[in-house]
Amino acid sequence: MDPSQRQLVERVRTALAVEPTTREVAMFGGRSFMVNEKIVVSALKGGDLLVRVAAARDPALLKEPGATRAEMGAGRTMGPGWINIAANSIVEQQRFAFWVRSALDDNPGVARHEECVDRQDRDAASPRDHTDYSP
Repeated sequence: MDPSQRQLVERVRTALAVEPTTREVAMFGGRSFMVNEKIVVSALKGGDLLVRVAAARDPALLKEPGATRAEMGAGRTMGPGWINIAANSIVEQQRFAFWVRSALDDNPGVARHEECVDRQDRDAASPRDHTDYSP
């Protein structure tokens, strides 16, 4: 795992910390995160983020900065709902949170993802205390 991928994995772990049914799986050449047994995002080599969204939202989300159709190997595009986000497009916490929220929005049973992702914004501005989960 390269340093940018490792950093992205930590950001995703923090963003999904309050989800009770989260697990990590080696998939797509990266570290994928499942919530309620459904893939949400995957931290890829180089720090790119693979995002799974509803196919109906795919055309609009592909217009976002840094978003492209995901590929499973050179020239083998994945279907609607699979979007690759360039690492340089998620450097800012606000953009990263947008993509995590977009993936979680389409995951049934996710109740508190806004709180979780928003907490990461606060944590970035202050020293981390892994035991304090207050809003």
